[in-house]
Amino acid sequence: MKRKERCGVRGWLPVLLARFLHRMVIVMKLGEFAAGLQHVGLPTNDMDKTIAFYEGLGFENVYETVNEAAKERVAFLRLGNLTMEAYENKQAAMESGAIDHLALDVKNIDACYDKAREQGYEIVSRGMEELPFWEKGVRFFIILGPNQERIEFNEML
Repeated sequence: MKRKERCGVRGWLPVLLARFLHRMVIVMKLGEFAAGLQHVGLPTNDMDKTIAFYEGLGFENVYETVNEAAKERVAFLRLGNLTMEAYENKQAAMESGAIDHLALDVKNIDACYDKAREQGYEIVSRGMEELPFWEKGVRFFIILGPNQERIEFNEML
């Protein structure tokens, strides 16, 4: 009798489900955590000039703050479904190719981070990072692409 109880639905179903989910995570590619483009990162030497320029193009300044850790003004400028994150770091390249990173909007940032490490991507952020942006903050990490491009995986909390 006890053996039947252990082999009942409560015993084997969670085991099968766990195995299935484990296999799904193993075969997933890192990009499968992404729901689409979240933003494009643009360093600037003059935030007021950058905001005015993009507002002149029709972008709306939807969120502005200060990144206290980096001592940088940050503005998120949106046009349709495209969001630019401008941050005043006084280190803009001031030449073609000056966009710093593109950020993908992801769900389950922890699993995404684990997958990036497991697959051997070069993580160039300080591991998993957090910023108090938007209503509840964001968690993110950044990998380096083959052309030295930075790809940020970002989850809004």
